[in-house]
Amino acid sequence: MQIDHLTRTYRYDGIDLPVPPHLAQDPAALRAYHATLYPAILNAETVDAGVVGGAHVTEYRRAVGTKG
Repeated sequence: MQIDHLTRTYRYDGIDLPVPPHLAQDPAALRAYHATLYPAILNAETVDAGVVGGAHVTEYRRAVGTKG
């Protein structure tokens, strides 16, 4: 049996976002940090994109629709 450790990657609009080590285990704090870089992340949906290239990818997807 072999155990592979996956790194977590967070992606928004095709861009891999930085993950500071002190926030890596706190998804809510990490989302707040990423929102300082891209404010639209506050209203974005979090989607598990699976494992890609040895990394577990989580994507922030913008809400699409009409206002009103």
